[in-house]
Amino acid sequence: MDVVSLINKYGFPIVAAGGMGYFVYYVWTWVTTEIKPVTSEANNVLIALIDRIRMLDNDLIRLNQKVNVILSLREQGNLKDDSQKSTADSTDK
Repeated sequence: MDVVSLINKYGFPIVAAGGMGYFVYYVWTWVTTEIKPVTSEANNVLIALIDRIRMLDNDLIRLNQKVNVILSLREQGNLKDDSQKSTADSTDK
């Protein structure tokens, strides 16, 4: 049957609704076969990247803490050296 005879027999709204139903079915099958696998793979890659970013963030936090400890130990060592120098200078006089 051609489209004109279907329109004459059932009317344009019914034929248009059938055509739209087929279009929705076609789009649904295309999305589920083509798009859904790609998005699930992209989702897995995104989760892996987020995990790597968290690990890097934790590493940066640990490194920052280590640097702060080293700087504070150096500062304490400099204060001790300064106090030892000042006591040595006062005993020399």
